[in-house]
Formats: sequence, C-alpha cells, structure tokens
Amino acid sequence: MFVHYRTKGIILKKLDRKEADQLFIVYTKDFGKLEILGKAIRKISSKLRSGMETFYLSEIEFIQGKAYKTLTDAILIERFKDLRKDLERLTIAYNISEVLDGLIQGQEKEERIWNLLKEAFEELNSGKLGIKNPKLIYHYFFWNLLSVLGYGPEFYQCPVCREKLRPEKLYFSQKEGGVICQSCFSKQGFGKEIDPDTVKILRIILNKDKNIMPRLKIEDKHYKLLEQISKDYLSFILERTGQFDTLNI
Repeated sequence: MFVHYRTKGIILKKLDRKEADQLFIVYTKDFGKLEILGKAIRKISSKLRSGMETFYLSEIEFIQGKAYKTLTDAILIERFKDLRKDLERLTIAYNISEVLDGLIQGQEKEERIWNLLKEAFEELNSGKLGIKNPKLIYHYFFWNLLSVLGYGPEFYQCPVCREKLRPEKLYFSQKEGGVICQSCFSKQGFGKEIDPDTVKILRIILNKDKNIMPRLKIEDKHYKLLEQISKDYLSFILERTGQFDTLNI
C-alpha cells in the first residue's frame, strides 16, 4: 500500500510529459524541493489542474512510487492573482523560481527557505512590506537564499586581511567571497568595484530590516551594479558546484 503525504507547496515550474502528463517542480514546506508527476493532468477533465498552476500556493498530496512521486490531490490556497497582472513582478517571480531550482538540487526540508520564498511571493503580490521597486524583492530573496545555503558573502570585514571595511573604494571579489578593501585589491588585482552605498544596501537586505527597506531610495546605477554582481556571483557558485547549465535567467 502506498503512503500518502500532504504538504503545502509553491509550484515553481511545470514541464509537459507524454501526451497529457506534467512534471511539477514544487518547493514544499515539509519536504523541500520535490519533483512530482501529475498523470493525465493536462486533460480538461482532470480535477487536479485547478490547484497546480505555476506560482500557485497549494496544499498537495502525493505518493512515492519506485521511480517518482505521483500527485494525488491539489487544493489551491493562494493564486497570487495581483502578481500576475504586472509583467515586471511576474518576471521577478520567474527569476526567483529559476534561482531556487538551480541552487537546490536535492530534497531537504529547510523552513528558512520556505518562509523566504513565501514572503517574497506575498510581497510581489500585495506589497505588505511597502517595497516600491519589485527589483529589490528579487535581491532580498537572492542574497538571503545564498546566506541560508552557506554562500553568503562578507560585507563588513575584508575577507583577505580581516580589517573592517571603510567607506572608500571597495571591490567585490567572487573568489574571496565578499567585499575586499582597496589595499588587498591593489595586491591581488581582481574584483569588481562596488561603491559604499551599494554595500550598505546589501547589508540592509541581509539584516532583513523591514523598517528601512521601504524607505530605501535606490538609484538606477545601484540597481545595475546589484544586478551585475548578483549574476556574476551566481555564475561563480554554479560553476564551482558544477550546475552552470541548470539556470536560465
């Protein structure tokens, strides 16, 4: 007899299989990331379709077979409908799901990631935190996810000389795992220049300071720098872990 498992999950993506099946990538509260097969779910008569759309929060039930998990029930909890009305927010939701799927390869429960993912989707949908620019929500998710996974960079002390960082010329070094001082950059010669204001923004993000974040006025140049550093650091992590080809953002 098969054991039935129930949990809450956010559907990150779905992939068509055979004529009417779909494989769902779901991040769940109780099991972490799962791949679950929905048999014949693409048929109009399927009762499971209503709870298994991309970016839905649903209560799902599945059984563990020899080769894969099979979906047996899906009840919609939250469709995040307002998120879907805004192309920019929808794109950020997609990027969040891609990053999460790319960085997490195995099944392992992690309540901090579940809470972070749920919080990010709720903010994209309703703006409870009052963050005006949706781009900041992505960086909030991204850098805090890296921190939970053990890839969080050092933003307070130079990781090379261990001296406290001063508001001067600073450089983000992927290899050293953080922001290095001008002196160490002069000796080593590698790193991307990062201004002190961007370092402050990253500190606020990692501190999860929800009182300050809505009041942040971030210039376009800072967003561009954040995006470049995020992409470069993510590529570095994926290359180091042999997962470079898993991401598509």
